Amino acid sequence: MTRIDAKFAALKAQGKKAFVSYIMAGDPDEAKSLEVMKGLPAAGVDVIELGLPFTDPMADGPTIQLAGGRALDAGMTLNKTLAMAREFRKNDDTTPIVLMGYYNPIYSHGVEAFLKDAKEAGIDGLIVVDLPPEEDEELCIPAQAAGINFIRLATPTTNDKRLPKVLQNTSGFVYYVSINGITGAAVAQAGNVAPEVARIKAQTDLPVIVGFGIKTPEHAEAIARVADGAVVGSAIVEKIGAGESVADVLSFVKSLADGAHNA
Repeated sequence: MTRIDAKFAALKAQGKKAFVSYIMAGDPDEAKSLEVMKGLPAAGVDVIELGLPFTDPMADGPTIQLAGGRALDAGMTLNKTLAMAREFRKNDDTTPIVLMGYYNPIYSHGVEAFLKDAKEAGIDGLIVVDLPPEEDEELCIPAQAAGINFIRLATPTTNDKRLPKVLQNTSGFVYYVSINGITGAAVAQAGNVAPEVARIKAQTDLPVIVGFGIKTPEHAEAIARVADGAVVGSAIVEKIGAGESVADVLSFVKSLADGAHNA
């Protein structure tokens, strides 16, 4: 059982929905990014999504693209991202960390070496946006064998024919993308999301967490009511990009977490 599995089992036992927060590793620099990360669990975050900076993202909207650019300009790398997770683990051995990004840096590092290093750093799950199920032999199956969950995205365009393929080797949770398009582009609507979540849950026992387009505590609560939890990324990253203090960023995160937990 991974930390992700344990976390969702505990939330289910408590009758609570999950709150997942995304930050970009190294944004705006290593020190502040790590300080924010260390404060997330106390702000109510159940699962941390740690963005791996990449020069050519395909699913990220302007806010997260800019965050990746800031992180890369500040010298962030895959190895430094794993070092950040390792540092976090010195004081927190329970909060799950999901590394979210693209395959190129992992491929350059070498899959076998990456999985060994990621496991040792305390990474619990991977979301690799540009690896479809047809490429499961590349990273998904080796990750599962290494004890790291491989989390897949389902979208409004994932039809009933495609969905079983998407779910086939997914573990940890299913990430449902609530809108067509990039992160931060539109507002998620609970009325649109609810039947899609039900459709996915009819085919899997995994928790279904909804992200993209959730910007306020009210949005987080509304979405968490119709799913197993909510993910917020761009709205948090925007605060970091605006130069807000760590305390102010974490205060905002807590308001989002409270919203999701009220569901």
